[in-house]
Amino acid sequence: MAQSIRDVMTEDVVVVPTSATVAEAGREMRERDIGNVVVLQDGTVAGILTDRDIVIRAVADERSPGETTVGEIATRDPETLRPDDTVEDAIRIMRDKAVRRLPIVEDGRPIGIVSIGDLAAERDSDSALADISASEPDA
Repeated sequence: MAQSIRDVMTEDVVVVPTSATVAEAGREMRERDIGNVVVLQDGTVAGILTDRDIVIRAVADERSPGETTVGEIATRDPETLRPDDTVEDAIRIMRDKAVRRLPIVEDGRPIGIVSIGDLAAERDSDSALADISASEPDA
């Protein structure tokens, strides 16, 4: 039987509403030492915002982080998985859609997230990507 994505996902998914400012989302990322947040609208997944999105879609365009909302710059309608989908499903979507993170959704609500690093650590714990994903971040 194929391994369930529930077995490898990170359960502590951080969410922000579309109305949150980029500054608020950035503070969440800093405080939790993460590179993305899942964006919610009316309680369901509407997008995903990464630290790269903030740089490319806000900072590079000289948009004010205190005035620009997450909903304005997040990647909308991201690919998602259900907790009972397989690791192979995640790998296929990441490969086909060139994405690095997938929210895990149950009954329309995010319950986790899986990253390319999570999958690397699961499939090849000796790989460089797995080592990087498992290491403590620089302060």
